[in-house]
Amino acid sequence: MSDSDLLVIVPTRGRPESLPKIWAAWTATGAFMQADLVFVVDADDPVIDDYEATWEEQRFGFTGRMVRAEKWEPLVPKLDAAALAYAGSYFALGFMGDDHRPRTAAWSKTMVDALREMGTGVVYGDDLLQRERLCTSWAMTSDIVRALGRMVPAPVEHMACDNAVMDLAKLAGCLRYLPDVVIEHMHPLAGKTDWDDGYRRVNRPEQYRSDELAYGRWMRNGRATDVAKVKALMT
Repeated sequence: MSDSDLLVIVPTRGRPESLPKIWAAWTATGAFMQADLVFVVDADDPVIDDYEATWEEQRFGFTGRMVRAEKWEPLVPKLDAAALAYAGSYFALGFMGDDHRPRTAAWSKTMVDALREMGTGVVYGDDLLQRERLCTSWAMTSDIVRALGRMVPAPVEHMACDNAVMDLAKLAGCLRYLPDVVIEHMHPLAGKTDWDDGYRRVNRPEQYRSDELAYGRWMRNGRATDVAKVKALMT
């Protein structure tokens, strides 16, 4: 097991400029006292050299990790693979996009303390956009990942991954919103960044339709089984 209780996974592509911004937010909030951070980048990213140069220039390797996926995959398969790889080494696993910035001091400790109290569960903070309505980032106990064999229960590619996590935890009775933990979502819909190729790709109508169908299939055919698996961890 790691000395830290929580590992936060940040899949990223085409945005090497996000690394120092995320690092600065983590450092300013004291996150590294309780959590580790891993970036998952694609080996075939056209700007992979910029990622590696930024990593070396900033000396992030002293307190974090950057792992390379062989090639581009949608968010959820990439996140699930990383979560499974680390689920045996951490008490809890988290997800943030490369456009999330923690703002609250000791937020990682607050999340871990809540999860320790719950034993098994999912927690999320205020992203200043969706707020309590949706966990655009989250942390969950690793036993859930091990029990399901994945972090995101529904077989979506990108959209509705947060809905599925909330749906699962709410029905299992192990979801907690932490309103005093601010993890700001610097999303174009909030007017906090511009639309780039990455945002445009995942917000295509085709992506919405595909993930909506996958989410619906999970709700009909897999959700009850997954909820039962999580409930079994709580007994």
